[in-house]
Amino acid sequence: MKINCLIIDDEPLAQRVIEKYAQDLPFLEIVGKCNQAVEAIEYLHQQQIDLIFLDINMPKLSGIDFLKTLKHPPLVIITTAYAEFALEGYELDVIDYLMKPFGFDRFLKAVHKVQDNLTTRQRQEDVSAHTEQATEEQFVFVKSGKKTFKVNLNDLLYVEALGDYVKIFTRERMIVSYQSLKHIESILPANRFPRVHKSYLVSLAKVEMIEGNQVRVGDKYVPIGSNYKMEFEKLIRTTG
Repeated sequence: MKINCLIIDDEPLAQRVIEKYAQDLPFLEIVGKCNQAVEAIEYLHQQQIDLIFLDINMPKLSGIDFLKTLKHPPLVIITTAYAEFALEGYELDVIDYLMKPFGFDRFLKAVHKVQDNLTTRQRQEDVSAHTEQATEEQFVFVKSGKKTFKVNLNDLLYVEALGDYVKIFTRERMIVSYQSLKHIESILPANRFPRVHKSYLVSLAKVEMIEGNQVRVGDKYVPIGSNYKMEFEKLIRTTG
């Protein structure tokens, strides 16, 4: 993963130190240098910047004040000789705070934090895109007698076991199918259709309310079994 970096520092020596360190890390690319914070605004409009190395004490506009003006700032590593601004910097959600002069080992540690942050963000975006695609496109085929129904997962409300059969409730219909609840459970995404009772699966997206040991899905109150309650509550916490 290539990380595009912008240096904002009014000290030429400080700029050279960061450039020198960055040259030893092939995944870092210094795409620009600014002597004042106001100069960086144009860079941020014109180029994709992933990381800013930001000094604090600069003419016209301090690094902290500059950071406050950005609605959606890139990741930021503050580089400064002023320790008293550290708390304010972290309150602005900077990745790290490097005290000048800093060595390569400390620089590398800060950059690794950036890598971890960007990797986590990318994974979250991938999961979000996959989930969105699945929400739009996923479906299952369910046989009922001599007919086979295509059930869009977005329309599925809940599934109820009925002996050797299951009753599948969607927004538009109820389908009775000769198969076990366990089989239906195996073909549905577990994080979207948790089992809340030995006889019920529910669509997490369609749960309107949880009250005591039951959930409401549409106009149906589905019981929560004691053996499933802990996992269900855990899923709700992680989803929220």
